[in-house]
Amino acid sequence: MKLASVEEARALMLDGAAALGVETTSLAEGSGRTLAQPVIAQRSQPPFDASAMDGWAVRAADCPGRLRVVGESAAGRAFEGSVGAGEAVRIFTGAPIPRGADAVIIQEEARRDGDEVTVPVAGHARHVRPTGQDFKAGDILLERGVRLDPWRLALAASAGAARLTVSRRPRIAILSTGEEVVEPGAAAGPFQIFNSGSTALAALVRAWGGEPLVLEPVGDDLEATKAAVGAGGGDIVVTLGGASVGDYDLVKPAVAALGLRLIVESVDVRPGKPTWFGILGDGRRVLGLPGNPASALVCAELFLKPLILTLQGADPRIRLIAARAAIDLPANTGREHWMRARLSHKADGALSARPLTDQDSSLVRIFAEADALLRRPRGADATAKGEVVEVAPLARA
Repeated sequence: MKLASVEEARALMLDGAAALGVETTSLAEGSGRTLAQPVIAQRSQPPFDASAMDGWAVRAADCPGRLRVVGESAAGRAFEGSVGAGEAVRIFTGAPIPRGADAVIIQEEARRDGDEVTVPVAGHARHVRPTGQDFKAGDILLERGVRLDPWRLALAASAGAARLTVSRRPRIAILSTGEEVVEPGAAAGPFQIFNSGSTALAALVRAWGGEPLVLEPVGDDLEATKAAVGAGGGDIVVTLGGASVGDYDLVKPAVAALGLRLIVESVDVRPGKPTWFGILGDGRRVLGLPGNPASALVCAELFLKPLILTLQGADPRIRLIAARAAIDLPANTGREHWMRARLSHKADGALSARPLTDQDSSLVRIFAEADALLRRPRGADATAKGEVVEVAPLARA
């Protein structure tokens, strides 16, 4: 069995993958989508010089002094006249600066008496927001390939974009296999376990911008597996279980009859060595994940997430950051190891990563407690407490 490194396997899986079609979406439905066309400012923001404070719009040359109040400028309702010598206009935050004025005196620094206001301080422009302070007409505000979130949607809205052109969501068919798994809520036999993998994968697919299609699980049955994959649809088929080489690992033999071109046979990674990848005769990609939950979820982070992002035109790179090892780590003589870990900040602000004690690939509870994967390269020397390690943060609420 040929083992590919993690980087080799990911590159092979992404080879030839490209963004799918495009569609439009409203701002309200845009969160989590990936832009297929940039957002360009149609006008400057603010589109006029605006006041940053409540106070008085004045000519700086008239301050300090006693000025005559000639009108009012409020947000959405400008003063139509001009500010002349010795005059002031009552102004509110966000309101347009009247013609002739070049400064704002905040209300705490002035005193009004009827139709006059006394300004005891010098005028200055620091409370004026100039036209285009945020962005100018023609600026590219959001690039193609950017993942939309609430803050980016706010920027698009401020540019007046009611609808956005985004990449189509990849459809991910998820198939659990094996006689030993039963769906949550069903009656489990004495030697069965509840299926947690499909639930987690479907949620991850949604978080990564895809559309999950959870298929009816199948047992250890060659023909049933073949039929499920053949009729399952999707841009990517993800199978859970049956990925190894035992007598009951039937997924690869089942999909071989569907014209499978095997591209990655196995991966030099822990957990998840049996992970494989290929392309079916109909062009769909198929990713075979191990049945053990930790193995499946680690390899989903390493391989499925980059695939889903690539099919949306987004950046597929794994985000690795530096942290300090919270404990001594032994040398890693075996496969590249992605350890479930907890992140914390020390008193000096340094980020620290502590691998959870039990890294068994079947443990769901451990993964629920983790908020990062700590990468140990193949052949890595022992790492002392406090030395730098690489971690991939997990998106946790």
